[in-house]
Amino acid sequence: MKKLMTVLVAAAILAACAPDKPQVSETTGAMKSAVEEVTDPTKGIGQVKNVTLHNPLDAERVQRGLDIYEMKCSACHKLDDQRVVGPGFQDITKRRKPEWIMNMITNVDVMLDEDEEAQKLLELCLMRMPNQNVSIGDARDILEFMRQNDGEK
Repeated sequence: MKKLMTVLVAAAILAACAPDKPQVSETTGAMKSAVEEVTDPTKGIGQVKNVTLHNPLDAERVQRGLDIYEMKCSACHKLDDQRVVGPGFQDITKRRKPEWIMNMITNVDVMLDEDEEAQKLLELCLMRMPNQNVSIGDARDILEFMRQNDGEK
């Protein structure tokens, strides 16, 4: 019994001498969200961090983007400024960074939940964009098609 007490006392002393653990600030009371961790909020939230745009546009990407638009996007988005279910695509590449557009396409659920600009669109349209399970490559093709739609050559 005396040995057990000695071991317990030694363990208590070692625990008391252990280095301090990181503390959560009592003023914030919680860890930062993913949105607060974003370095450039105008790029949205998702895997797409940097997009390099090329001129002239890649005609094959533009055609693939058109095909995807017709299959997955055209029921809710028109190519002009007309809002149907979702906002029209006209001048989207002039208002938003390419990373934001691609993150909105590929990471729509998180964007609608945490991105301020996406939340404003949700308030305007009153309908959540469905997750179409678009790959990063397909999103890039859609972006190229959007660039052409906005007059880039």
